[in-house]
Amino acid sequence: MASSSAVIDQVSARLDAFVARMREETATYGPDASAFVSSAEATLRGGKRLRARFCHAGWASVAGLDEIDVEPAALWDACAALEVFQSAALVHDDLIDNSDTRRGRPSAHRALEAAHVGQGWSGSAVDFGRAAAVLLGDLLVAWSDDLLEAGIAASPHADAVRAEYARMRRDVTIGQFLDIAEESAWSVNVDDGHAERALRVVSLKAARYSVEQPLLIGAAIAGADGAQQTALRAFGHPLGMAFQLRDDVLGVFGDEKVTGKPAGDDLREGKRTLLIAWTRQALAPQGRRIVDELLGDPHLTADQIASLQEIIVESGALTRMEQLITEYAEAGEAALQGAPLDAGALDLLRGLARDATQRTA
Repeated sequence: MASSSAVIDQVSARLDAFVARMREETATYGPDASAFVSSAEATLRGGKRLRARFCHAGWASVAGLDEIDVEPAALWDACAALEVFQSAALVHDDLIDNSDTRRGRPSAHRALEAAHVGQGWSGSAVDFGRAAAVLLGDLLVAWSDDLLEAGIAASPHADAVRAEYARMRRDVTIGQFLDIAEESAWSVNVDDGHAERALRVVSLKAARYSVEQPLLIGAAIAGADGAQQTALRAFGHPLGMAFQLRDDVLGVFGDEKVTGKPAGDDLREGKRTLLIAWTRQALAPQGRRIVDELLGDPHLTADQIASLQEIIVESGALTRMEQLITEYAEAGEAALQGAPLDAGALDLLRGLARDATQRTA
């Protein structure tokens, strides 16, 4: 069974080979197309490869019971496809959020905007960067499908893998819409309903596609039965919730040098997260008005960010978030007790759980 570092190496090699093939197949499309392919390749660099690692762990948790320890090519292609799909989601997410950076580098639409300027092209560089990023995300979604389909073509479990992958794409897209809808719809919904709506976004946009569905896709490649799928869902969904809630905390309190994004970025973007919902619940009307006036201002100063952070902490919302993250992580751990999964893979799953919830980036 491959270690986490071996999984990362295998997936990176798979991605390199795939991009090389894409370069070859589009070589006659001209220099602009070549630069576009390079932009797509750039989005695949870096990251923790957590989705690929969860996919591999899902496979191992089932295959290990049959004493199968040689990973099939279909598994590595599925792992790589998940990483490409994540890149597509991040490109579109950064565009929607007007984020300038990703992993310490310019976000895709900003990089494409800079390329427009560097080439001395006419027209609006900003408009070009945004339009090109939409297409870049679409290209990456197509690439993820190409990788997956090529990998599972000969698999006896292709239909099960395909169905779970389709469910993942649907859920994350609807979840992304609900996320941006909440930034506008919060003002016409009762305050007591904001937390529930925020948790629905977490489930659809992040928890399922970050942890639960990669686990199930890997397990499907190994031929998981109903009981094994149920156990992995019971583990993966709460862990995915904890993963995204940790991300929401980092979006407000994270260290820019570690996260690669400006401190308090979620506050400037106006994210209506559970952290914000709980903060507002604890405040008097005047305090809520202050939060609502500041949240979503892209020009928030460092002092204003610090003020909002202090309000969140003093409201008790951060403490509640940390408690909920712990509860979700514990629920995931409890789901592994007595699960019909390979004992050796359970240690792998627990290690990934720690990586997903106890992180600073």
